[in-house]
Amino acid sequence: MGLNFYNLKVLVRGGGEMASGIAHRLHRCHMRVLITEVPVPTTVRRPVAFADAVYRGSHTVEGVQAVRVPSFKEAARVWENDGIALLVDPEAGVRKLMQPTVIVDAIMAKKNMGTDRSDAPIVVGVGPGFTAGVNVHAVVESNRGHHLGRVLWQGRAEENTGVPAPVAGYTDERVLRVPQKGLFESSYEIGDLVEAGEVLANVNGSPICAKIKGVLRGLLKSGIEVEEGIKAGDIDPRGEREYCYLISDKARAIAGGVLEAILSSLKNLSST
Repeated sequence: MGLNFYNLKVLVRGGGEMASGIAHRLHRCHMRVLITEVPVPTTVRRPVAFADAVYRGSHTVEGVQAVRVPSFKEAARVWENDGIALLVDPEAGVRKLMQPTVIVDAIMAKKNMGTDRSDAPIVVGVGPGFTAGVNVHAVVESNRGHHLGRVLWQGRAEENTGVPAPVAGYTDERVLRVPQKGLFESSYEIGDLVEAGEVLANVNGSPICAKIKGVLRGLLKSGIEVEEGIKAGDIDPRGEREYCYLISDKARAIAGGVLEAILSSLKNLSST
């Protein structure tokens, strides 16, 4: 087929922290990336999530800008200006018009939201919910540990443990959760220093309090409707503000695995 990775069209499902780390790396490798997102993203690490372009029109992560477009027709203009295009399209129906060579499902829903390996020549699933060789061509491990970022050509990624990765010895304590369904409201900003017991937000008057001292590394956008139990924020006990604005080590490891899966598959396509 004579394929190469320059100007390769890649559709990334999801604009959260992990998906954005992937999109950022693929863009840096000169691929033409389009992200599909939901109308109201609930990502908390918003400084490093291209999903924020849904609300702002555009958003820049480590020097790379994503621009929200109303339709696929406008994506080419964004690519020509060295950006990533983002489209509100929860079902990724744009794939029929775009005809990408690669689809990366990085929604991180812990289940398959409708991606199938027949959708593109190369289909990569990130984390639980996918089976390599069945509904995707390759799976990239998303669970922290020895296998983080590993490419699986057969089988599934490790199941979600439900326990946040430890940071400075803290796990569940560092994560804020929505106490009930309703309107999320907060006057805090990501990067603020907070103390244990401090009320950081509320949902319909029910408070969300910090359990530990640290830097508010992630927080939902104020003014959106949320569901009970979802992640509302993230406190980093290390106290380093700059970490709030940098792609995480986990996202970079996963992005490396996705890039490996694409290039390995691309070589096989080129020889057919």
